[in-house]
Amino acid sequence: MTKEQIIQNFDPSQPGLADATVFGLPFSAEQSEIIVIPVPWEVTVSYGAGASEGPNAILDASFQVDLNHQDFPELWKLGIYLDEAPSHWKTNSDKYKELAQPIIEMLESGEAIETYPALQADLDKINKVCRELHTEVKEKVLHWMKQGKKVVLLGGDHSTPLGYYEALASIHDNFGILHLDAHMDLRIAYEGFTYSHASIMYNALQLPQISKLVQVGIRDFCEQEVDVVKQSNGRVLVNTDADLKKETFEGKTWAEQCDAIIASLPQKVCISFDIDGMYPWYCPNTGTPVPGGFSFEQASYLFNKLAESGKEIIGFDLVEVAPGETDDWDGNVGARMLFHMCGILAKNNGLNTGRRIEFLVK
Repeated sequence: MTKEQIIQNFDPSQPGLADATVFGLPFSAEQSEIIVIPVPWEVTVSYGAGASEGPNAILDASFQVDLNHQDFPELWKLGIYLDEAPSHWKTNSDKYKELAQPIIEMLESGEAIETYPALQADLDKINKVCRELHTEVKEKVLHWMKQGKKVVLLGGDHSTPLGYYEALASIHDNFGILHLDAHMDLRIAYEGFTYSHASIMYNALQLPQISKLVQVGIRDFCEQEVDVVKQSNGRVLVNTDADLKKETFEGKTWAEQCDAIIASLPQKVCISFDIDGMYPWYCPNTGTPVPGGFSFEQASYLFNKLAESGKEIIGFDLVEVAPGETDDWDGNVGARMLFHMCGILAKNNGLNTGRRIEFLVK
């Protein structure tokens, strides 16, 4: 059937199709406007584990997401397709994550890795396989972009978007990253791992095409990261959770804060959303939770304002969702945030997401 025929025969009010793609949608990759690339990877995890299971948790929960989104009621008709991750990504993640643990334990005991040649060799292997992953992610992203698709990345831990940024940098010569997170992720080769989840934004800054990094919700950082910010000459702007909360306590609205955040970004913007940026009760099983944060509604409001601001959203990644052992809450939250972010990407890029559904009489 053609896409138009599928739309006419599909009932979005019924439960999502179990044999369909993400959100139970009936479209093929070729028929979908948005391609989601899952990257089930967490080799350098340094605290809580589970992010490599995030894409599957979000997929499972997505079938329960009602498609009649208040802001984007026609979004489902555009098509959102979850690509298939190569099987060796998850296999390598499990294999090299196990290889990384003795290295982390040795460093946490205060010993130097140079005194352990075997561990140094393992570290070199891990850095090499992580680099290979980023190259493969870049190639997959470009494959879909060349077909005119809007491509987004679904982690996995926060190390996973580097190849995605490299793909964007090969197309756009100047863009910024709007980074929502509890952490700065500006550590240099954290625990010896060049491509650590805690080093993603430091690595991203090595791409000259990224002209600005604007961080929101930050509440955990080290001295090295502060030095990176200070030496960036304004290229990195940090909105800590404490500063944002102080402003709200003293009368500044979230709307005003969002306007200032958006004004600090360049014309082209990629969003990087680490789920631990939100209050921990939204995704309690994420790997490195920190007290404080922002709400789901604050994040979606910021994204809506960005989509309507005249800036161009060129992509996004959603990372660090980790499923719980006893419930699907983390996947549930992640699936709904993924759907909303697909909506703002589509709307911002001129695709028809429908008129917002209004209930309140004004």
